[in-house]
Amino acid sequence: MYTIKSKDGTKIAYDKAGQGPALILVAGAFSYRKFPGQVQLANLLSERFTVYNYDRRGRGDSGDTQPYAIEREIEDLQAIMNEAGGSAYVWGLSSGAALALQAAASGLNITKLALHEPPFVVDAADRKPPKDFVNHVTKLIAADQRAEAINYFMTKGMGAPSFVIGLMRIMPGVWARLMAVAHTLPYDAALLDGYMDGKPLPANLWSTVNMPTLVLEGTESPAALRHAAQALAEVLPKAKLLSKKGLGHTKKLNSKLISSELVSFFVGNH
Repeated sequence: MYTIKSKDGTKIAYDKAGQGPALILVAGAFSYRKFPGQVQLANLLSERFTVYNYDRRGRGDSGDTQPYAIEREIEDLQAIMNEAGGSAYVWGLSSGAALALQAAASGLNITKLALHEPPFVVDAADRKPPKDFVNHVTKLIAADQRAEAINYFMTKGMGAPSFVIGLMRIMPGVWARLMAVAHTLPYDAALLDGYMDGKPLPANLWSTVNMPTLVLEGTESPAALRHAAQALAEVLPKAKLLSKKGLGHTKKLNSKLISSELVSFFVGNH
C-alpha cells in the first residue's frame, strides 16, 4: 500500500502493480481497492500496464475530510495521476465512471477514457430513483442508519429486487464489506444527481471530453443502464460504444472479459 496527500490534505491510499503505461481504476458505489472483483481486474491489467488501484475518499485506508464535494474527489484522482507522471489512462465503473467523466471534463490529463455503465437514467420510460433520492440517502447516513441506507440505495437507486438484500446479509463477508463503505453512498448519489431523472443528456455538456473514449455496456444489463451507455457514446466527441454479453456490472464483474477489452482499447489504435 502507498499513500499520498490530496490537495485538501486528505490521505489517499492506493496499490500499484505492473509495468507499462499508467492506468488508474476508479471504483463504483460499495467498491474499494480490496474488493475482490477490483483486485482481480487490477492483477490482470498489471500484465500490460502500471495499474493504480486506489481507495476513493472515505473507503478502505483513505481519509474522509468533511465536507464532501465532487471537486475534492476530482482532486484525489489528480493526485493519483500526479504520482503516475501527470497523465494516465482511466477506467471508471458505475458511479466511478460518472466521477471519471466529470474529472475529464474539468481538464485532467486523461489520455484515453473507459466509462463502464455509468448509472444515468436518460429515458423517461425507464425506472427512475425517487426525486428525493440524494437527500434521503444523506439523511439515513447522517442518522447512522447504514443498513437502511444500503437497502434504500440498492433497491430504490439501483433497482435491485428486495430479496437480493436478504441474500447479501447471509453471504460470508459480503454484508460486512457493504457496511464498511455505506457512509460513502451520499457521495455516489451526489455524483449522479441531475443525471437520473429520465431526461436526455445535454448534447454540449461534456464537449471538452475529447480524448478517445470507450463506453462499455453488457447486453444482459437493465434497460436504463444500456440506454445511458448508448446516449453517452452519442454525446461525447470521440466515443465508441462497446456492447457485449458479460460486460454488465450489477451482479458480478467478469474481470477477464473487461481486462481483455480494456487492453484492446488502451493499447490498440482506437
